Amino acid sequence: MTAAPDTTSGVPASGLTAAQVAERVRDGRVNTLPNRSGRSTWDIVRANVFTRINAMLGVLFLLVLFTGSLINGLFGLLIVFNSGIGIIQELRAKKTLDSLAIVGQARPVVRRDGAATEVGQSEVVLDDVIEIGPGDQIVVDGETIEFEALEVDESLLTGEADPVDKQLGDEIFSGSFVVSGSGAYRATKVGADAYAAKLADEASKFTLVNSELRSGIDKILQVITWLLVPAGVLTVFNQLVISKQELNQAILGMVAALVPMVPEGLVLMTSIAFAVGVVRLGQRKCLVQELPAIEGLARVNVVCADKTGTLTENGMRLAELDVLDGDRAGIEAALAAVAALDPRPNASVQAIAEAYPDAPAWRAAAVAPFSSAKKWSGISLADGAAPQGNWILGAADVLLDPESDGARRATELGSTGLRVLLVASTDVPVDTEVDGLEAPGNLVPRALIALEQRVRVDARDTLDFFDSQGVAVKVISGDNAVSVGAVAHSLGLGSPDSSVDARKLPSDNDELGEVVTDNVTFGRVRPDQKRAMVKALQSRGDTVAMTGDGVNDVLALKDSDIGVAMGSGSSAARSVAQIVLLDNKFATLPYVVGEGRRVIGNIERVANLFLTKTVYAVLLAWLVGLAGLGAKIFGFAPISYPFQPIHVTIAAWFTIGIPAFVMSLAPNNERAKTGFVGRVLRLAAPSGVGIGLATFLCYLVVNPGGSGAALGGKAATLSVEQIQASTAALITLLVGSLWVLGIVARPYTWWKILLVGGSVAFYVVLFSIPLAQEKFFLDISDPETVGIGFAFGALAIVMVEVFRRVAPSLFRAVAHRRA
Repeated sequence: MTAAPDTTSGVPASGLTAAQVAERVRDGRVNTLPNRSGRSTWDIVRANVFTRINAMLGVLFLLVLFTGSLINGLFGLLIVFNSGIGIIQELRAKKTLDSLAIVGQARPVVRRDGAATEVGQSEVVLDDVIEIGPGDQIVVDGETIEFEALEVDESLLTGEADPVDKQLGDEIFSGSFVVSGSGAYRATKVGADAYAAKLADEASKFTLVNSELRSGIDKILQVITWLLVPAGVLTVFNQLVISKQELNQAILGMVAALVPMVPEGLVLMTSIAFAVGVVRLGQRKCLVQELPAIEGLARVNVVCADKTGTLTENGMRLAELDVLDGDRAGIEAALAAVAALDPRPNASVQAIAEAYPDAPAWRAAAVAPFSSAKKWSGISLADGAAPQGNWILGAADVLLDPESDGARRATELGSTGLRVLLVASTDVPVDTEVDGLEAPGNLVPRALIALEQRVRVDARDTLDFFDSQGVAVKVISGDNAVSVGAVAHSLGLGSPDSSVDARKLPSDNDELGEVVTDNVTFGRVRPDQKRAMVKALQSRGDTVAMTGDGVNDVLALKDSDIGVAMGSGSSAARSVAQIVLLDNKFATLPYVVGEGRRVIGNIERVANLFLTKTVYAVLLAWLVGLAGLGAKIFGFAPISYPFQPIHVTIAAWFTIGIPAFVMSLAPNNERAKTGFVGRVLRLAAPSGVGIGLATFLCYLVVNPGGSGAALGGKAATLSVEQIQASTAALITLLVGSLWVLGIVARPYTWWKILLVGGSVAFYVVLFSIPLAQEKFFLDISDPETVGIGFAFGALAIVMVEVFRRVAPSLFRAVAHRRA
């Protein structure tokens, strides 16, 4: 290995001393990392308190406080609940995310006091000497001080997929990772100065961006914000000028009209559902580095799975050594030496070392490290000055002539699911430069190594789950195509004969997409081809998840819609994946899909409730306002807004609030579909229109006319007639809203029946308690008025059902006209 005796900083290649480390820690020259969640406690509190929803409700609450009617300000508690529950749930999720992230972090090997020691990323200090090998992520910026055929992939920084050869003194950047070779570098930038801090901040933060649910809800809130202003102006004008109410009563009427327009709990329920998903998956040792991944994986329709480490266990054992040419003892001695001299053995070399533990005391005269592109590694052995051969270890189907007996024997072994490697010798040192990726010199096949991979016991059930859900699984591996096909076939996917050799894949994106769509298993896939296959599928409209654990999976993981890495895989793979399975269980993926479906399905359910309320509130406010204008123009009796703020507050308790909270956390395995906003509006819009119209008509019938209030003191005191009219209108609204709750709760289970029945029972009891009638301005003493309320409630049900059936045709007609 080429090395520098001393670094430019005066720190020897043996590393810092304990005293030097302590000095740097005291000075703050340490790799302090940002929180993995990306948000401090204050950031979480601020984000949950200062929201658009809270701003709307806060202004309306202050207006109610001005009137002195504190009972009508009860909706202000929603600000506390919205903020408090959101803060608590996100802090829980942050705690889970941060604790799991510590487990999933790369742990660099540093030299201190002449010994190699594994430390946490945050324990690296300036000038630390860090050892690196294949698959290692560069955690801080530095300069190369030792190298042995060291190649670093900087694609995450530059977008360039070709590895960069590193020589003595070359800069090495955090966020890149080692493709092949080994070496060491000195840390020159740590903490916030290193690129890794920026990368971690972007790749691993607790975030809700790029979510169809969140973006859809934000669009709805923007529209509502614009509706609030004209509706409020119209309502105040109607209350003050037309109905000639006093200022306080007019303000209460306006607040009552505007409060139900705000879907105050929808954002809260979405945040809670996502946060609970993080906690639940955390309990299964699943690290969700980006929250939209929970939703995203539920929308995936193609899963590209790497074979090794995903469908099979990482560990392998040597099943057979099939000698082709030469002395078995000599070949075994060479294999033992090759395995013993490898500073960073992969799973194949580890299996060889386990089979041949007694290695001769030879040295490496030359080394050619393994890379995914060339599929082979080499080492020139020497016993002192005496050469012991130049040995090549690599893929049999890459190094052998396809027509040779050795190639046929390798295919025969691979068809049984074994991983087959070729042991060969060459007549020149293995580091001899050649054009292309071929091995140097005259290659002589010596033996075939058959390695047995253990298929994960849970892989079959996981693949069966995806098949039952209509999710296509593609097995993509760098191994021999026949071997990949054999392993996949044992799990019920494809066959060895139909497995595609990626060396024959077309380069055209459209043709590649067709081949990948039509086939199941692929072998000898290069890293750049994995990436191209993912992009080809995406170009055909597929939502693609990629699973993997190695360096060769990084590019595909990064470009897929959802990247899933194994916890035992390379740190580079873990750093770019949105989901890390810390327990290395492929079987955890169905639970992630389940959580995503729970979030999507349940939020869609509760969104129907919240937006139904928004629609009927907007419609009612405009109908009352326009009716007031009509009364002014044509001389009819004036009409005031039917409700007090407390009315719309109690109406939301058990038609929306409590049921929405329960349903947002309930099991739900419905298939995820796009078009969230349109699908919700197709139920919420006609339902809200039906309820709003029926409530308005009911109030027209029972409206006592005039301001409907006798004022005493600062707060308004409602007349008996006004209270009875408001009660009738409220009954109509509640009957229609409870009917919509029953629609949203379908299909019924025992707990849903209990939920809907309990909601109905709550309002029956509430309306029957004298104290509640007094405090909440309710009066059911007039049977005729109450009967009218129920009659129009039945009309609301009819309208909801009719409009629900007519609305889809109208939506289709509008869509067709736009097209």
